[in-house]
Amino acid sequence: MSFRTLSFQFIHKLGLAVLVLCLSACIMAPKAPSGIGPALAWQAIPGWALDQHADSLPALLASCGVLSSRSANWQNICSEASRIRTEDHQSARIFYEQWFSPHAVFDEEGNSEGLLTGYYEPLLYGSRRQSDRYTVPVYAKPKDLIQVDLGAVYPELKEMRLRGQIVGNRVIPYPDRKQIADTALPEAEVLVWLDDPIDLFFLQIQGSGRVALNDGTSTRLGYADQNGHPYRAIGRELVERGELALDGVSMFSIRDWLDENPDQASAILNTNPSYVFFLENKNSDHGPIGSLNVPLSAERSLAIDPGVIEPGFPVWVDTSLPASEAEDAGKAKGVPYQRLMQAQDTGGAIKGYIRADIFFGAGERARRLAGLMKQRGKLYVLKPRLLNPEN
Repeated sequence: MSFRTLSFQFIHKLGLAVLVLCLSACIMAPKAPSGIGPALAWQAIPGWALDQHADSLPALLASCGVLSSRSANWQNICSEASRIRTEDHQSARIFYEQWFSPHAVFDEEGNSEGLLTGYYEPLLYGSRRQSDRYTVPVYAKPKDLIQVDLGAVYPELKEMRLRGQIVGNRVIPYPDRKQIADTALPEAEVLVWLDDPIDLFFLQIQGSGRVALNDGTSTRLGYADQNGHPYRAIGRELVERGELALDGVSMFSIRDWLDENPDQASAILNTNPSYVFFLENKNSDHGPIGSLNVPLSAERSLAIDPGVIEPGFPVWVDTSLPASEAEDAGKAKGVPYQRLMQAQDTGGAIKGYIRADIFFGAGERARRLAGLMKQRGKLYVLKPRLLNPEN
């Protein structure tokens, strides 16, 4: 049953039960855009003139399928972008400067620097059939997972939405990670079976991945929905238990610890009650699909908090690469990593004013960067200006 089929009268009768449920299964809806400063001069944007601006156009044009339906102004912007040759970086820079204005992002305390991390598209191994080797189900969005807009009934809850399931005449929280691992989900289709539960966990963190199947084919999985429980980082859990040092936490150190402690791995994974469901993109030859429902582009797509940055907007990223990656590239530690990206994705851990996740693509370099990226940085949103294409 979809939440759209629930009558407001029925939901109203739930009253206190719904409010109690919110304590465990409600998440904040996107906040009104805030934390965005006034327009700046382009000369004030660090490294702006040094980017290869035309390299960002394919990602922008991918977003245009969504953005063009928003307004005539976006239609004009997308039309102009489509006329620029892919190697004409100067024209691309002039295009952005004409059609957009840059705005710094800052937090409630006026700080302009925050945390930038990375993610990538992993390669996993699976099967269409369950077997002794392939035992880990990857679930599609369950049929009994509902979302309720609480603000439609309770104005004081206008910034909250509920995920759960209906049992009898009650709305209850949807099962958490441990409950899902312990019992099957009869209302959810199994898309594929994987050979490693830890791989599934990291797939859920990354939000997408490609699966090499044992019949010689492959498929691509993308984010479909989430069970409504809050995300908790297991790296933090391992630090609190004294298993990892704070400055040593990375995807690699967490994975190593889980592999070396198989008897404790499930318990650690289950400290994160959030659980992600997937959809399948069998015939996609492009990048994985982000929350904007467009393919992601390596090092040009960004996951953001949609309550701070409008999905689809271009964002200038001013940060640096991890020290080891800079050294591998023959660069000094702290060399700027500055480029124009498109806000095309979100994530359970990507919450806050200056918080973003860079999509690094697929392959070994992308895996290494995604695993190590934990850098301070700044964000600048490019907001559309109201212009006519003749101007």
